[in-house]
Amino acid sequence: MMDRLQALADRYEKLSELLCDPDVANDTKKLRDYSKEQSDLQEAYETYMEMKTVTSELDAAKMMLQEKLDDEMREMVKMEIDDLTLRKQDLEERVRILLLPKDPNDDKNVIVEIRGAAGGDEAALFASDLYRMYNRYADMQGWRTELLEANISDLGGFKEVIFMISGKGAYSKMKYESGAHRVQRIPATESGGRIHTSTSTVAVMPEIDDFEVEIMDKDIRVDTFCSSGAGGQSVNTTKSAVRVTHIPTGIVATCQDGKSQNDNKAKALQVLRSRIYDIKRQEEEAKYAGERKSKVGTGDRSERIRTYNFPQSRVTDHRIGLTLHKLDYVMNGELEEIIQALTLTEQAELLEKENQV
Repeated sequence: MMDRLQALADRYEKLSELLCDPDVANDTKKLRDYSKEQSDLQEAYETYMEMKTVTSELDAAKMMLQEKLDDEMREMVKMEIDDLTLRKQDLEERVRILLLPKDPNDDKNVIVEIRGAAGGDEAALFASDLYRMYNRYADMQGWRTELLEANISDLGGFKEVIFMISGKGAYSKMKYESGAHRVQRIPATESGGRIHTSTSTVAVMPEIDDFEVEIMDKDIRVDTFCSSGAGGQSVNTTKSAVRVTHIPTGIVATCQDGKSQNDNKAKALQVLRSRIYDIKRQEEEAKYAGERKSKVGTGDRSERIRTYNFPQSRVTDHRIGLTLHKLDYVMNGELEEIIQALTLTEQAELLEKENQV
């Protein structure tokens, strides 16, 4: 591990030199790539530097203990050694986690798609609850949300809603939300007071840059139409809504919530790139499903990942067997406890694999 850390430190310091090079400063691509690489290494580098300092102080304290000291001074040195030993252990554990393979998309913004699935109007209403939950969670994280597309049901729920969450580390946390979310509750439309079970699906995709997935003009068909509201009624007499079809794959992206046709086309292309990338990523992962299968999982939209039981105020994440009896807090956007538990589980799996190598 120490050899890996020293190599990382050497690379970090080399990148600092490169970023001061005028040739690099004048090369936009190199400047972006080197800055991103250094940013990715920074936390591990700083933790390693702190660990080296603590190790040096610990060695000095142990050397001091070998000298002639009075009882009071000897006791103080022993206390310092105990404190430094604990700090060193904590830093070693932290740096082990920082050295784990990192998802290259973790720092990216995300595009989230929520759809009402089984359950008709109740599923659409639950989809709108999930949309509200993620918006509030994003606010708590200091992230920004932007609605890209919404298909509203007659009762005011979402048959489908697509939105972007922008902020550092958005994908690293939101990626665990992909899958089927099940709700058990008495619908507002249920006069008999019976509990119904409905499902909404969530897909979380990293925002993809132009250079990562190149879409040629000859490979797309762009259709324009009047935007519509709940029930399909026209709410705009100009053809500002845009539908973009990627001809080679048949993937379609639609946007009508932007201020203009050009704005909607840009947003639709943004969604299209992420969908193309997501399909390619799933195809790649399917080839290695046996090797890479994780308890947590972050991609299968059909997998039931969580149940929200309103009568018992209970939310259960089925992947890790976590149950919390504070559903109202979760639906208000307080997801961090669940996401932290999922993150720790994935880190534990990766550490176990590292130890087996």
